[in-house]
Amino acid sequence: MASPLHLLSLSRVIFLLATFFHFIAINSTSSSVQPFCHDKESSALMQFKQSFSIKKSASGDPSAYPKVASWKQPEGEGSNSSSSSDCCSWDGITCHGDTGHVIGLDLSNSRLYGSINSSSSLFHLVHLRRLNLADNDFNHSQIPPAVGLLSRLTHLNLSFSAFDGQIPLEISQLNKIVSLDLSENPLLKLQKPGLATLVQNLTDLKELHLSEVNISSVVPEFLAGFSSLTCLRLRDCGLHGAFPADIFKLPNLQFLNVAINPDLSGYFPEFHRRSPLKSLKLGITSFSGQLPNSIGNLDSLNYLDVQGPIPESVSQLVNIQMFHIAGNNLTGRVKLDVFTMTNLFDLALSYNRLTFLSSTNYTKTTLPTLYHLELASCNLTKFPDFLRYQDG
Repeated sequence: MASPLHLLSLSRVIFLLATFFHFIAINSTSSSVQPFCHDKESSALMQFKQSFSIKKSASGDPSAYPKVASWKQPEGEGSNSSSSSDCCSWDGITCHGDTGHVIGLDLSNSRLYGSINSSSSLFHLVHLRRLNLADNDFNHSQIPPAVGLLSRLTHLNLSFSAFDGQIPLEISQLNKIVSLDLSENPLLKLQKPGLATLVQNLTDLKELHLSEVNISSVVPEFLAGFSSLTCLRLRDCGLHGAFPADIFKLPNLQFLNVAINPDLSGYFPEFHRRSPLKSLKLGITSFSGQLPNSIGNLDSLNYLDVQGPIPESVSQLVNIQMFHIAGNNLTGRVKLDVFTMTNLFDLALSYNRLTFLSSTNYTKTTLPTLYHLELASCNLTKFPDFLRYQDG
């Protein structure tokens, strides 16, 4: 028969276990419940929605649809008990799991049409971390300086959205930004402030997209010190001066595009095997010198658009998929070995005076299957032999 002391100890153990499992159950339940969004933020979102009309032509993406169409106005006090009126459940909205604050707004490809300014209720959403308004039509509005109020932003995408005028200095104060995309807004300009002033404090940048923005400046040397940078796209920006060669050596850079900047000069450095570069686009620039043989070290490269003489070492780029050297005015003989990478499907050689040296050893299994081929104005007198192995 168990002693009273033993029974007391057993009861205490059972009590402690019950308390422990009750604590676990409470915390598990509370952590799985998503808090409702805040009334002020819900109201701000509805005001933002109502400031625009829906226009099919406002978005270029064929899959675009008006995300705000599903948003429903709360009908009074306590209405947040309805999931349909809880803004955390609305299309394009992300809320913080603990606080319920709106931290993400993705209205890309939403067919929004209308103007936006600093009085917009958008800027009441001060907890936003991600804001994506890409592929809408903001009717030549300027980017509102009030964007600087969104000091927690880490991702800002306003691309393809018909913005106009000077990019506001306030963006330079968003020092938590890791991804900034203002590209494909050809009426935007970046002059006062210029490129250097805009990004000098954004030292955590991983992605910078400013293609087709009127920058008309040099590329600042200090960008070569942005060690987190994985993507730099400055195509068709009116860049001039010398491109800092050390940018090629950034340890995490995967995508570099400064094409269609005819006044941008520079040279190619030696490339090492540890380089993570996947895409290198430098066509229609004033880069000089020959592409070094070490280009063959770029094992991850799958897109190459350059100008100047092409070394045979490019045949070592086994992962290359797109290879563009169109418009280089190259002359001389080209061995077909250079273009036998099996993953290659897009080859552009137009506007070069080339003679192809083919081999009788090629078969359909040793040559790539091309889906896109440009040979315009190449001074050809006959089609290259390798075309016989293409399916058409």
